[in-house]
Formats: sequence, C-alpha cells, structure tokens
Amino acid sequence: MELVTPGLGLLFWMILSFAIVLYLLKKFAWKPILKALRDREENIQKALDSAELAREQMKQLKADNEAIMQEAREERDFLLQDAREVKDKMIAEAKEQANQETQKIVKAARMKIRNEKAAAIEDIKNQVASLSIEMTEKILKRKLADHKEQKELIRKLLDEVKLN
Repeated sequence: MELVTPGLGLLFWMILSFAIVLYLLKKFAWKPILKALRDREENIQKALDSAELAREQMKQLKADNEAIMQEAREERDFLLQDAREVKDKMIAEAKEQANQETQKIVKAARMKIRNEKAAAIEDIKNQVASLSIEMTEKILKRKLADHKEQKELIRKLLDEVKLN
C-alpha cells in the first residue's frame, strides 16, 4: 500500500516545488502568456471583423453590380428601342421617297405618252392631209386630162363661187 499512499515528506516537497514553479510562472511567464493570448484573441477578433467587413462589402458590391447591370439593361433596351425607331423612320422615309420618285416617273411617263400621242395624231393628220392632196391631185389629173372637162369644171366652180 505504500505505493498508493505517498509519504508526508514527498507530499511536502511536491507542494513546495509546485508553489515555487507556480510563483516563477506567475512572476515571469504568466503575463507574457496572457498577453500572447490577448493578442491572439485580438488578432482573431480583427480577422473576424475584417471578414465581416469584407462580407458586407461583397454584399454592397453585389448590390452595386445588380444596380449597374439593371442600369445597363435599361440603357441597352433604350438604345435598342431608339435604334428600332430610327430604323422604322428610315424605312418610312425611304418608302415615302420611293413613292415620290415613282409618282414623278409615272407623271413624266404620262406626259411623254401625251406628247408622243399628240405628235402621232399630228403626224397622222399630216399624212392623211398629204394623202388626200395626192389622191385629189391624181383624180383631178385624170379627170382634167381632157380640155373640155377642164372648162366644164371651171364653169361649175365659178357658178358656185358666184352663188355664194
């Protein structure tokens, strides 16, 4: 049983050496250890604060990103709408200009057709008149080949002229 129960002298020296070690630790090591623990705790707290700050900044950046993206989408939509309006306006102007050009061309073509028609009618009248004169000349030459008939025709014409 001696092994289980320590002797009184051993117990005294153990308590005394423990007290000396405790005193030395308190005098020389306790403050630096506590200081190191406080510094570590402060560093950990700073790191946690920095992480929280970074998290908050990330949230803010995400919100800013979303706002910027939304603004970019709105601007893109506005630009696309503006481009569509410009395109529609250009198409409408081109159609209007094409219609005006078409009307000018049609008007010019109608004018040209009228002029050519009038020229053709005038030409036909001239040809008919010319043909009529030629035919009359030929008929008169045939009829008036004889002097007797010439005299008779002249007398008839003079009688007609006197009556009028």
